Amino acid sequence: MSVTKKQLLEELNKDLEWEYAAAIQYVQHAAAIAGAKYEGIQKELIIHSQEEMAHAVLLSDQIDFLGGTPTVDVEKRAISGNSLQMLRQDIQGEDLAIRRYHKRIDQAEALKLYGLRRVLEDILLQEEEHKRDLAMVLDS
Repeated sequence: MSVTKKQLLEELNKDLEWEYAAAIQYVQHAAAIAGAKYEGIQKELIIHSQEEMAHAVLLSDQIDFLGGTPTVDVEKRAISGNSLQMLRQDIQGEDLAIRRYHKRIDQAEALKLYGLRRVLEDILLQEEEHKRDLAMVLDS
């Protein structure tokens, strides 16, 4: 996999935009989700939001360390008035994050940026955990 540091920084900034958007979406969904069967997931969505913001901080630090400027742009996310659809939107966001972080880990490895790779692996683990949390609710 051939990637330049500049390309990597661009992709990390796009990841950062998605992290900001995910945090916002989780807050909105936690507030708007309705129904007794979703009561337990509401608290989990707030935790996911906080973890997404922690990912944003980690990415920002890495982007700065690598000589880039962390973005303040936020990627657009979908909203819905339907609780089940909200959770489907959340799991789609996690699927996207998981795919993106797998690529980013490969790129960090190719550039021998092992510290970055480790940070990305830790973020990926949490994104996979978020997906499992959401899948359990959607499967019930």
